[in-house]
Amino acid sequence: MDAVTPADSGIPNPPFVVTLVIDLPIAKPDALDTIAFVSDGSVENAGSAWPRVVLGGDAWAEVQIPKFADPPPLAVDVCSGRSLDAAHAAADRLAAALERVGWVVRPPRPGEA
Repeated sequence: MDAVTPADSGIPNPPFVVTLVIDLPIAKPDALDTIAFVSDGSVENAGSAWPRVVLGGDAWAEVQIPKFADPPPLAVDVCSGRSLDAAHAAADRLAAALERVGWVVRPPRPGEA
């Protein structure tokens, strides 16, 4: 898992982010639905440019897909407005839940996140 702190991003008050990588050819709406299913949540802002799944507390997941005809991987950014530790904890819970339904989750390789 790769981690980004607010100071790294240059955006005022951005979230803390931990990225999970999944080598799976899947559409963004289907990935969001699966994340919502395993986290017992729902997709917020479905059909918009910024859909996400609330994971509990102040954590949420966003899906970043390859552009155009690029092959996987799929990146799942697990975000928290509270702390990097909170983002890591939510990412660990989500990774375990996704693995229970057969997804293989790995940390990003250099240059992927």
